[in-house]
Amino acid sequence: MDGSATSAGTDDESLATGQRSLKDRSIEYPLWPPQTGGCPETSDEAVQYPVEVTYEYEAVPDGLFEGPIEHGIDQWQPLLPPLAEGTSLGEGNTPLLAAPDVADWAGAGAGTEVYVKDESRNPTWSQKDRLARLTVSASVGVDAPGIVVSSSGNHGAATAAYGARAGLSVVVFTSPDTPAAVQQFVGAYDTAILQIPDWHARQEAVDRLAATAGYHPVSSRTAVPTGHPWGPEGYKTIAYELFLQLDRRVPGTVFVPTAHAEVLYGVWKGFRELESLGVTAETPRMIACEPAARAPHVAALESEAALPSVAPGDTDAHSIQATQATYHGVTAIDESDGDATGVTDDAIAEAQALLAARGCWQEFSGAAGVAGLREAAADFDGSLDGPIVCLATSSGFKDGETLDAPTVDGSWESIRNALRTEYGLLE
Repeated sequence: MDGSATSAGTDDESLATGQRSLKDRSIEYPLWPPQTGGCPETSDEAVQYPVEVTYEYEAVPDGLFEGPIEHGIDQWQPLLPPLAEGTSLGEGNTPLLAAPDVADWAGAGAGTEVYVKDESRNPTWSQKDRLARLTVSASVGVDAPGIVVSSSGNHGAATAAYGARAGLSVVVFTSPDTPAAVQQFVGAYDTAILQIPDWHARQEAVDRLAATAGYHPVSSRTAVPTGHPWGPEGYKTIAYELFLQLDRRVPGTVFVPTAHAEVLYGVWKGFRELESLGVTAETPRMIACEPAARAPHVAALESEAALPSVAPGDTDAHSIQATQATYHGVTAIDESDGDATGVTDDAIAEAQALLAARGCWQEFSGAAGVAGLREAAADFDGSLDGPIVCLATSSGFKDGETLDAPTVDGSWESIRNALRTEYGLLE
């Protein structure tokens, strides 16, 4: 695949101008191709830093944030990288549910407005659809023959669906721990699924398939996760929607289930843009909600190490069981005067049950934001700034037993052979 790829076949209304290092924002790169391995100038063996997309903000059209919100994130195209035509599945415009019972349960303070943003209403029932619309558009833009992703759940499902929509082959390297429902979901899109037990081996497999077959990598390729630079841009649309759903108000505090913190950073960037464009006069505090058994961003706030890693403690919150703090995460927390909180599995289970009892069935990990609200309310004696929004990120059906799929040892030979014999790829 030619590294000088352009945006052939993509929308031309985007105001995206390039990419820049998040560590040193004076370091810039062209928009194409996406820097999927982080910032090459600021990263080293010890720490890898992400890049983000830049825009011609002075050209943002008047009335962009007047509403109403539409299904599909195309209405926000000026502030997104180019969206490939015909790749929407109706992502976005998820409901914002008033949750006074959650406020009472969490002890958020008398009269405090609490809302749950239900991202399980996206096409593949998670927030990852917003990311996938962007990363699959990037794959189309570089004329990739296929897409490769390492995922134990929602990311794989969203990539499989949007890849199918775009007519591209998708290979998902996953863990044997992946719930059966998720593997069935991913496989339904005629996706190649291979189980590789070791996370580092899955990363190496992504790199090898990208280098050997030209597949576009849409998951993190670095030891300190940097993600795909277009991914967080999709999450900005959550901020835009919240502003309109709250009658042109800005939340005081936003609680986000957090692993590699791309959602946390993307939502923060969206609110930061609204303020810089003069649409709003303030921004919210962003709170990263992590399993207490790991909680690398909590460790980052308590440690002299900039981006610490932590021991892999046991948790049922598989979708957010990260052990490494990221620059996306510490940047969002620092810039928003935010925080990170560790929540126990017991607290997440209570939050999940509370939401389900009110008609909002969430994946275990997806309820961590609500659990985080209660933890933070106790720390701040119920004096959190409102309105408060808790992101609920994925449908509860995705929790379940594992399903058999080909398991390989992570060597290129085993991967190539399995893709050929089981899925008819790389012939």
